Amino acid sequence: MENIIKDIDIIRGEEETSSAFKVTAEENTGKAKRLYIESYGCQMNFSDSEIVASIMKETGFDTTSDFNNADVILLNTCSIREKAEQTVRKRLSQFNQVKKANPELKIGVLGCMAERLKEKLLEEEKLVDLVVGPDAYRDLPNLVSQAEDGQKGINTFLSREETYADISPVRLNSNGVSALISIMRGCDNMCSFCVVPFTRGRERSRDPYSITKEAKELFDQGYREVTLLGQNVDSYKWSSEENNKARLNKKETEVAEVVYFSDLLEMVANVDPKLRVRFSTSHPKDITDKVLETMKRYDNICKYIHLPVQSGNSRVLKMMNRTYNREWYLDRIKKIREILGENCGISSDMIAGFCSETEQEHQDTLSIMDIVQYDFSYMFYYSERPGTLAEKKYKDDIPLAVKKRRLQEIIDKQGTLSLIRHQREVGQLQEVLVEGLSKRSNEQLKAKNSANKVVIIPKSNLNIGDYVKVRITDCTSATLFGEIVNQ
Repeated sequence: MENIIKDIDIIRGEEETSSAFKVTAEENTGKAKRLYIESYGCQMNFSDSEIVASIMKETGFDTTSDFNNADVILLNTCSIREKAEQTVRKRLSQFNQVKKANPELKIGVLGCMAERLKEKLLEEEKLVDLVVGPDAYRDLPNLVSQAEDGQKGINTFLSREETYADISPVRLNSNGVSALISIMRGCDNMCSFCVVPFTRGRERSRDPYSITKEAKELFDQGYREVTLLGQNVDSYKWSSEENNKARLNKKETEVAEVVYFSDLLEMVANVDPKLRVRFSTSHPKDITDKVLETMKRYDNICKYIHLPVQSGNSRVLKMMNRTYNREWYLDRIKKIREILGENCGISSDMIAGFCSETEQEHQDTLSIMDIVQYDFSYMFYYSERPGTLAEKKYKDDIPLAVKKRRLQEIIDKQGTLSLIRHQREVGQLQEVLVEGLSKRSNEQLKAKNSANKVVIIPKSNLNIGDYVKVRITDCTSATLFGEIVNQ
């Protein structure tokens, strides 16, 4: 997933500042034990933690928001940057101080860092009692029992089938309006800077009927927006005989029913016209005109696409193994604007200072930003990750000071572009979905428009989950402000 963590600068609504982690919500139903989870990194990790909470709930655990009250502490980790791993190690040291006063406490690491480091966390550093990879969460109750019996619990097996399709997630930290739905797992792309294919395994798609069932249940519970999640949602491809795209490609002509991402989008949109549908993340090589046409056809499919470019230079993109060049990417942007219009929100990820990047190639990234005019972006400088293709093939030869300077230029550029994009919306009439109270005033509400932008509006007599028509009256580079329009 290419939505990144806190130390990567992000131009977003001021009511929605990025958080490095999310903590378990409190749930007390009288169960014997308490589980505390911290989730780091991408939305996929947050979604996985909801699956973990569901699995543990079935075996006698409530959740707690205070790790001092926990019987088991789990950290769902991210390996996309070195700083993310350093943050987790520091947190594990803090939890081990708590364990000194409570020796029965069990500490575990889940997710990408668990998959990458495995025995090192258990044996060399002795920071944890169990290590569980992204495809082994069903085994958690057994591994916790092993840890309680004094054994070290480890399962980092990567599956080519597991999608957790039958598990109903426990919605952690939910606002009751928006929810995440995982539609696929793993990644078949081998971007040279990325650890995901090694920590999450091969790509496989979830049964679309279980996805629409989950969306319907969420709508019936009062949710009004779902985000379909995958490392690369546009490559979603499923049949009743095969959930792995690479294997399905070989026998597609023999299969009666094949469901593509455009089909899945339509299926979820048809759950109810009052259920907004978002998705993340798209890959420029895979997003099709059919997906864009489906988005246009349904008002409740939000007009927003996260389309990471990573670099604006074709040579650098080739080194990154992104499998597209600058021209291909700009053609996809042109098609998005043609089909979905200028108001469609587009965001991106960008890496400053990738191996051997020249000043002119950095300027190419700045220039593609000017051409596309992103609404917001996730931006960071290159951090070499052990085991990746880039670490094996290329020298990380850009000085840190140069990386930071280039990153700051990208951030400054995005701030200017975000303001320009917001200013063009002033005066527009928009429908927004109310998500909660503004953090700055109990007399204001935070809402979201179709393009995934935060809109602050008067509280009036509105409720969370209401749709309301507003006129945009003002803006900053991060936030829109609106007034309610009486119908």
